[in-house]
Amino acid sequence: MKPNGLILVLLIILGNFQYHLWSGRGSLPEVWKMKTQLVQLQSEIEAAEKTNAQLQAEVSDLKDGIDMVEERARFELGMVKPNEVLVQYSQ
Repeated sequence: MKPNGLILVLLIILGNFQYHLWSGRGSLPEVWKMKTQLVQLQSEIEAAEKTNAQLQAEVSDLKDGIDMVEERARFELGMVKPNEVLVQYSQ
């Protein structure tokens, strides 16, 4: 093969690499776009996690609040649920 033919083959291979680097799947512009999307999704996930934590705290407060009200009603007012029997004794 002549030196000119070898240079032509190498230029074709280099051109092929450049084509795949700048266009198509896995190209640099696509990678940059995906990085931007990743940052956006991470911020959305952080916001959703904060919202979930707040909602979990509210649920916990509501459960504890209802349990405290029920406990107080049982001891101070003698509240009894259906199918329960209240037995009181004094010392």
